[in-house]
Amino acid sequence: MNHFRNYRLTMPKPAANTRLLCAVLVLFAAAGLSACGGKEKKAGQALASVNGEEITVLQLNEELQRANVPAVQQEAASKQLLESLIDRQLLQNEAIKDKVDRDPKVVQAVERAKALIVAQAYMQKRIGTINKPSPAEVEDYFNKNPQYFTQRKQFDMRELIIASADMNDDLKKAMDAAKTLEEVAVWLDANKVRYARTQLSRTSADLAPELSSKLAGMPKGQLFIIREGDRTLLISLADIKDNPVTLAQAAPQIEQFLFNKKNKEAADAELKRLRASAKIEYLNKTDKPAAASASAAVAASAPAVAAPAADSSDVNARGVAGLK
Repeated sequence: MNHFRNYRLTMPKPAANTRLLCAVLVLFAAAGLSACGGKEKKAGQALASVNGEEITVLQLNEELQRANVPAVQQEAASKQLLESLIDRQLLQNEAIKDKVDRDPKVVQAVERAKALIVAQAYMQKRIGTINKPSPAEVEDYFNKNPQYFTQRKQFDMRELIIASADMNDDLKKAMDAAKTLEEVAVWLDANKVRYARTQLSRTSADLAPELSSKLAGMPKGQLFIIREGDRTLLISLADIKDNPVTLAQAAPQIEQFLFNKKNKEAADAELKRLRASAKIEYLNKTDKPAAASASAAVAASAPAVAAPAADSSDVNARGVAGLK
């Protein structure tokens, strides 16, 4: 009898630190633009000069704003940020001397950074300020999705993690014959297959609905497999518990989710409008998508107004994930 069940779980890729990425790209952009256009006098009162290049109050204020420094800490932070600006200018000057700014890859990165920044600025201007969800909207979402809140389940699991490359026929036979996770561990030890043990808990708000539903219908002790790229998880369902949350507990996460959803819908609507009025030609017919996502490009360029990092259909189906 096959005790193990196979499931495939696609985990969302960690979201990139978009603020840090933009800062790095802007630095490249500044280096490239200054090299192409020559020296330009920077606006604002000068705070320092680095080999003739001024660093101004406006630049420092921009750094303070990006760092979101509280008012009481701005004096100390200003000194540190000014030193960082000096370091940045030194690096930029040397990059220009060494003609790094003319490297084709750097030029391409500068152009990409410029396009992303301009696209993001346009989208933010076009969409404007999205109203936060009302308490009534938050409560309505809470009531319509009991599986994430009032009927939320907690799944306690035990795992053996192995490399997917070690999933051979002999191991599959051993898993099919095993009744417990410990029997699989004994076989792995005997055959010198490396593995790691972990314990974890997930709720029905954390998991995709299909997987959550299957787990809820399993008996305790059921063994199953989830493949995640280069690693495979051999899992035993240790326990299922009721783990409800109240509206007061869930409200902040629901509000953020609905706010992100409104932003995405507004971005999608604007891109749909632009696509409808544009003449778009796919010169290489093999590149034409069967069902293009209208917001794919701007989702990367406008993190402040676009969809959450995970696939939008998955996010909308799951609702608010990660409530503990």
